Amino acid sequence: MNTQSTFNRKIYTGRLLFHDLGFFIAHLGEIRGAMRNEQIGKAFMEKIMTVVTAVNGCAYCAWFHARQSVAAGISGEEVKNLLELQFQAGASDHEVMGLLYAQHFAETNRHPSKELTDRLFAQYGDRTARDIILMIRMIYFGNLSGNTFDAFLSRLKGQKAPHSNLLFELVFFLLSAPILLPLMRHAEPYR
Repeated sequence: MNTQSTFNRKIYTGRLLFHDLGFFIAHLGEIRGAMRNEQIGKAFMEKIMTVVTAVNGCAYCAWFHARQSVAAGISGEEVKNLLELQFQAGASDHEVMGLLYAQHFAETNRHPSKELTDRLFAQYGDRTARDIILMIRMIYFGNLSGNTFDAFLSRLKGQKAPHSNLLFELVFFLLSAPILLPLMRHAEPYR
């Protein structure tokens, strides 16, 4: 039984949600291009998504990206390690910097250091580094969406998220329920 009195995962505020939606609309073409970047590929992309999800704690994203990772050829053991942020032993030399950056980006709540950002661009070049950052931002959106949905459910159990707004959480819950309610039983093992 969870004895915490607050919900402690990162969630959306109305302002941050609309900022991110605007960003994605403005960068839709770049996002499509990032998904086709051969320097990243499906397996590396799933590793990035899984590492950010491990930091942010979204059960829905953990379930989904664990499945996607296995479909991309990543072993179940490596997926487990990614979810535990123990990825360095299984990652290729090409992947390690991107995964470290993904973890750092999430741990610093979207405020990565200039030094690590410079290292990302030095290793991957401009296009691939920007594509990695786009992928990180996309999964961050998914993570905060799932967490915001859960924040409303936690509020009903007496565990309010700090700096949250009941009306925003309720509206967000109602809009995302058709997508996330059917996934709840699948995501349960990742809670």
